[in-house]
Amino acid sequence: MNTLFSPLQLGRYTLENRLVMAPMTRSRADDDGVQSELAVTYYGQRAGAGLIITECAYVSPMGRGYVRTPGIQTDAQVAAWRQVTDAVHAKGGKIFIQLWHTGRISHPSLLPGNALPVAPSTIKPSGQSWTPAGLQDYVTPRALELDEIARIVADFAAATRRALEAGFDGVELHAASGYLPEQFLSSGTNQRQDSYGGSLENRARFVLEVLDAMVAEAGGDRVGIKIAPEMNFNDIVDAHPQETFTYLVNQLRARKLAYLHVALFGTPVDYHGLLRPRFAGAYLMGGGLDQPRAEAALAAGRADAAVFGAAFLANPDLPERFRRGASLNTPDPDTFYSPGPKGYTDYPLLNGTTAA
Repeated sequence: MNTLFSPLQLGRYTLENRLVMAPMTRSRADDDGVQSELAVTYYGQRAGAGLIITECAYVSPMGRGYVRTPGIQTDAQVAAWRQVTDAVHAKGGKIFIQLWHTGRISHPSLLPGNALPVAPSTIKPSGQSWTPAGLQDYVTPRALELDEIARIVADFAAATRRALEAGFDGVELHAASGYLPEQFLSSGTNQRQDSYGGSLENRARFVLEVLDAMVAEAGGDRVGIKIAPEMNFNDIVDAHPQETFTYLVNQLRARKLAYLHVALFGTPVDYHGLLRPRFAGAYLMGGGLDQPRAEAALAAGRADAAVFGAAFLANPDLPERFRRGASLNTPDPDTFYSPGPKGYTDYPLLNGTTAA
């Protein structure tokens, strides 16, 4: 029986345990997308996870969607991330970086030259964007030209290369939460009539081309992908999600990825049961788990590792708390995205001190 504390082979790495820290936007970078020294402390505190997957890093200035989020393209960004990976590795941890392009989930005030956000099609999302001036309504995006799509694929390849320069053990493609990869994948946001739209095969083309570009840089055993079927975040919708995600995961087998990260939030469909048998690498289960549910999923063979979000956010020593059956700190939602150390690096350890 696989428990949370047994080793796991994930791609080329052997993880010491099966607790994975989820990618969580924390909005502590500066206006140039450079991580602060606080991030070094934050990730280093949580190096007891079997694997850390960082918050998203944008792959190009046009991929930025929120204030104070980090990038992974400039020398300064890479140097700051290098301090993070050094801190995690010094404590024996493993760390992957999540790569994203937000597509239409952005605002001109966040983009170079106040440009319009880009997307597969000119469909305005409902909702508002966090901008330097506060919440503002989303705008109607501009549809990408074919040559621009190829350049974005190249941006993901370059970001993967830069991530390895920064010392990351691997990279994860964020293909969930209504950002650009899922915008291409989903029928409700992709109304193109060219080779990237229409059929399911065409709608999946962008995601698979991006993965291929990332694999070419890092090798499949250092690449993962996150999906969240029917999460419907950021006004994303697909007419036939079971068919869509079955097709996508079927295409992953030949690419020999390190892992598939599937986060579920309230859907009645058992996507874990549907998708796990179709994937050959490590299967990471996420979405509102606690320790008993995670242990049960591993014991039943429904997953290889369990992904924890807010629990890791508020408990730097989460693995040790689970080992001891200790109580957990309560996350403070008011500080999830606020600048500074409060609610970021000041959650106490079991002994009452703050982790260094």
